[in-house]
This record gives sequence, structure tokens and C-alpha cells, in this order.
Amino acid sequence: MEQLPAITDYPDGISVIDARYHRPGRAAIHLITEGDKAALVDTGTRFSVPGTMAALAHKHITPEQIEYIFLTHIHLDHAGGASEFMRQLPNARLVVHPRGASHMANPVKLIAGVMAVYGESEFRRVYGEILPISAERIIEAPDDTVIELNGRPLRLLDTPGHARHHYCIHDARSASIFTGDTFGVSYREFDANGLEFVFPTTSPVQFDPEAAHVSINRLMALHPEQAFLTHYGRIRHLPHHASQMHTLIDAFAGIAQQAAAIQDRQPVIMQALQDLLLERLAAHRCTLTRDAALPILQTDIRLNAQGLEIWLEQTLRQSEQGRAAG
Repeated sequence: MEQLPAITDYPDGISVIDARYHRPGRAAIHLITEGDKAALVDTGTRFSVPGTMAALAHKHITPEQIEYIFLTHIHLDHAGGASEFMRQLPNARLVVHPRGASHMANPVKLIAGVMAVYGESEFRRVYGEILPISAERIIEAPDDTVIELNGRPLRLLDTPGHARHHYCIHDARSASIFTGDTFGVSYREFDANGLEFVFPTTSPVQFDPEAAHVSINRLMALHPEQAFLTHYGRIRHLPHHASQMHTLIDAFAGIAQQAAAIQDRQPVIMQALQDLLLERLAAHRCTLTRDAALPILQTDIRLNAQGLEIWLEQTLRQSEQGRAAG
């Protein structure tokens, strides 16, 4: 029998289920229950499916009761389990940003792009098999789409910045936003004195700081009381975190720009990100030692550095093209 993952229940039928991605507490699948119907927000990977199905059974939710699977975006730590979930949840429909829908129906390019970064064996180890999903079961969700879960309206907002195929979900019932990666990442190990620590995720390949600022402001204009982050779970104190996110987005972009003249930029960017985040954690009064904090941060630092370098190269190329055109 599949061992249950960690499950945390909140009011208004919201639960956080650990996706068991890399380590406990790194990625969450969110469950929204309304009466006798339910929906999942993000899917983890194919290896997240057995534990999540066990969690549903533990909560006496049958596969037939899941009406929707919402993908905030199609990065594989959020969408890699979608095809297997759709196979096991016969009534579910997949709700995805229009820019991502075709990649769910035909994931060949998506898979090839990730394999190019990680290699085939590592891809298979981390993500397993990803299969096409019938287009008839996919709902494309442009900006301001409202999906009703058993009469409960869930409003989907186009929120680029982390990725151009990203939406966030506003649930007025609970005054919540489900933010995928738009509102950054926040690991519970860094909580200190009841306050969370949040920082941006700039992983490849579509980081856009200007769009990220706009998306955060749009979410905060809804006056949410709490946010549910895929990485990881519920955070509150959102005005404070929005201010910190704005500051850090600019700081991250500045770190990349300062490395513009360096040929081998990535180690320099990684070191600067590490120094900044450790400094911020100390100011946050996190009680973890440096040696305890770094293993939690290291994957994000590496991915953020890769994404920042790609953004910088795009920015420099556009600047060069602008000068040539002028």
C-alpha cells in the first residue's frame, strides 16, 4: 500500500499534499474540495501520482470526483504528472494556459527541451514518462477565465514573469491566490517567528522582470489574505512578501547585469545569488546554520542563475539589435 505523503488541511476545503519532488517540502499539489467535487492545482511529476491518489483515498475522494486539474504553467515540476493523473481521473479536464495547451496534447518538444538540459537518463529518473493528453479533455484558459468547481468560481489570471504560459488562480471564497511560481518560492524550513521567507524563481527560459513586477501588483490588487505556492504551501503576510519580491526581482536582475562583461558568468551569478540569499536569511533571523540552509537553496540558486544568464543574453542581444537598427 502506498505510503501517505504529508497532508496539511486548511479552511474552505483547501489541502496541501506533498508532491515528493526531490525532497519533502519542496513541491506541493493543492487540492480544492467543494461539496462532492474536487480539483487539483499542479501535479508534480509522474512519481507524485501514487502518493496523491493515496491521499485522495484517505480523504474519501474518489477518482471520479476530481473535475479539474489546473496547471499554473507547464514546467515539469508542475505539469509532469498531468498525463498520468488524466489517465487515472476519468472525469477530469485539464485547464492550461493557451501558450501551454499544445504542449500537453503533444509533449514532444517539451520533453526534448528538458532532455537537452538534463540528458535522457536524468529526465527519466526525475520525471518518468510523459504521454499526450487528448485535446478533447483540455480547456484553454485565456486571461480572466472563470471555472466553476461545483458552483465555486475560480478566476484564472494571466501572470507572466516567471513564464509566458503562467496563470494564477483567485479563489474569492477563501480570499486566496494559487500562485504557482509567480509569487516566488517559500520553504517552511526558513520560517522564523511566524514569518515566512520568500524569494523569486527565475529558472529558464522566460524570466521577465518587468512582467513579474506587473503580475505581483495585479495579484495584490485583489487583496488576498493568503497565497498557496507550489514551492511550498500556504504563506500569509502578503504585503510584506510582495515588497520583498519586488526588491529581490530587481536585485536578481542587477546581479545578472553586473556579470555582463564576464565570459564565464554562471559561477559568478550563482555566488552572488548565494551571498544575497544568505544575507537575507540572516536578516530574516532564520535559525538554520549556513551549512543547513545551503542544501535547501542550492537547486534554486543553480536554476535561477541559468535563467538569469539566458535573460541577460536576450537583453544584450535586443540592445545590440536596437543599436544596429538605429
